[in-house]
Amino acid sequence: MKRKWLISCLAGCLVLSGCSGLKNIQDTTYVVAIGMDYDEEKEEYIAYLQALNFANVAKVEGGKPTEPIPIFIASATGETLNLAVGNLYKKSEPPLFFGHVETFVLSQRIVRNHFKEVMVEIGRNRSLRHTLRVMTTDENINEIFNIKALFNYPAVYTVLFRKEKNEVYQDEIKPVALMDFLRAYYEPMGVAKLPNVKIDSQTWKADGKYPIVFFDGYAIFQQQKFIKVLPFKDAVYTNWLLEKKVSLDQRVDEEGKLVAAVKLATPKMKVKYKKGTTTPKFAIELFVPADLIEKIKDIPEQKLTKLVEEDIKRKLTSIYKNGVKNKTDILNVGEKWYRKHPKQYRELKKSNGFYLDKDSLTNLKVKVQIFHFNSYKYEQRVD
Repeated sequence: MKRKWLISCLAGCLVLSGCSGLKNIQDTTYVVAIGMDYDEEKEEYIAYLQALNFANVAKVEGGKPTEPIPIFIASATGETLNLAVGNLYKKSEPPLFFGHVETFVLSQRIVRNHFKEVMVEIGRNRSLRHTLRVMTTDENINEIFNIKALFNYPAVYTVLFRKEKNEVYQDEIKPVALMDFLRAYYEPMGVAKLPNVKIDSQTWKADGKYPIVFFDGYAIFQQQKFIKVLPFKDAVYTNWLLEKKVSLDQRVDEEGKLVAAVKLATPKMKVKYKKGTTTPKFAIELFVPADLIEKIKDIPEQKLTKLVEEDIKRKLTSIYKNGVKNKTDILNVGEKWYRKHPKQYRELKKSNGFYLDKDSLTNLKVKVQIFHFNSYKYEQRVD
């Protein structure tokens, strides 16, 4: 009996040890980023794949590869997105695997003319996760995919693959996940935004120019329509206002001359809606914790905070008015309004006009409090 049990056990082990359906990690081409462009003359989509092999992602002692590892980029064209990507299968060995795609880069030509079709195809594709990052660019996608991180680190250490992190984003634009973008994109009110990628060849050098990629602004969408690319200065300020864990370094000017520099931590913004209106009418209260980084000129604390408050008011008002001019709800005040006022929203839907104007923002209060003075001496204020 014991012998029969042993034979059965060994037979089972032989069956289980086959694992014939599994592939070794080095026998697969891991696609980590997809780029999409469109040729207007040929009316064809252009697909770019950025792929890594095992050596690109393996950990080595010291955290740095011992020798340069090439970045593999494939491209093909097709009448549809799927046909373009499909043309690469027969020319790719080891076979392509899309289970680890982390980034999708779309050209401005796609964004301006074929964005809805592309979004539908991305959302429908079961091989792509909804947590992947989506971004736009007006640069050559092939060049973007060929750029490595600093110190010749692999491309997976560039901003294209940046994940949500726990620490604060300092003067940076945060990445946007596909599911977060689609949630905002299909909202009837408010904006959706995607980071815009640029190449910089001037900042870093190593035996010559060393190009890097960075987020240079936001592509803004309102009611499923692309509106414009918001430049970095306004984009990073909007990011600071609306996102968590974002801080800004801000110069403080008095009569056009620099007097100090402060760090603005993540603000607390309250939007208060006026009742009984057919369109959003609202007031904003903004509390901003800050640190004094550098004092260029002796200036009383109260005057310093007042200058910072006035500067924030001026910039926020300018961003809002420029948004209204372009018929975009940059501050996303409409998204909460329509949920709280369903009857008014149903009436508003009958109109084709934009729901904000320069007078929709009825009041703006900004309170700045400096918590740390970086060893600069100030008298204790008594309120």
